[in-house]
Amino acid sequence: MATIILAKPQRSIFLLILFFTIFSFSTSLAITEDPSDEVFSKFISPSSLGLTKREKLSHLHFYLHDIVSGKNATVIRVAGATNAKRTASTSSPFSFGSVYMIDDPLTMKPDINSTMVGRAQGLYSYASQSELSLLMVLNFAFTHGKFNGSTLSVLGRNNVLSTVREMPILGGSGVFRFARGYAQAKTYSINFFEAIVEYNIYVFHY
Repeated sequence: MATIILAKPQRSIFLLILFFTIFSFSTSLAITEDPSDEVFSKFISPSSLGLTKREKLSHLHFYLHDIVSGKNATVIRVAGATNAKRTASTSSPFSFGSVYMIDDPLTMKPDINSTMVGRAQGLYSYASQSELSLLMVLNFAFTHGKFNGSTLSVLGRNNVLSTVREMPILGGSGVFRFARGYAQAKTYSINFFEAIVEYNIYVFHY
């Protein structure tokens, strides 16, 4: 067998090349991913979702009809302590703990027979033992005009006895993807059968 004799400089270069070859091979084995692995997250360009346009600020104005009784009621109580289960801490004149599911019509004018623009769907709960304050969790689902099929999501505190209540808009869908803004609610009229609430919404969206 012939023996290869390398000069000292050549031997050094040869060993260096051999080292990097072995290192590269072992590294490639170490970082090889299982092809079955799924990517959990990645950065993408905003333009891929059409977010290159400037944001618009829209003002929406409508009336919500919360019908609490009668054959056309749009509210149903779904939870709350019964009288037998009330304790000193839950016995409250403000119905603390009661939860109501709603599917309220939204109209252009206070008259419920005026043009319907959508529905408020979600729930509100009596969240205070010392005042008439509601936790609002709902979607405004629009069915009219350029916002047909789009929604806005509200999550906030509604102090019912205040003249104007302000609640945050957390987001939306359709035209209102990436939406942000706020809703102002003002009681237009109220009786034992129906509460009509005027809403002004100011929302940024693309």
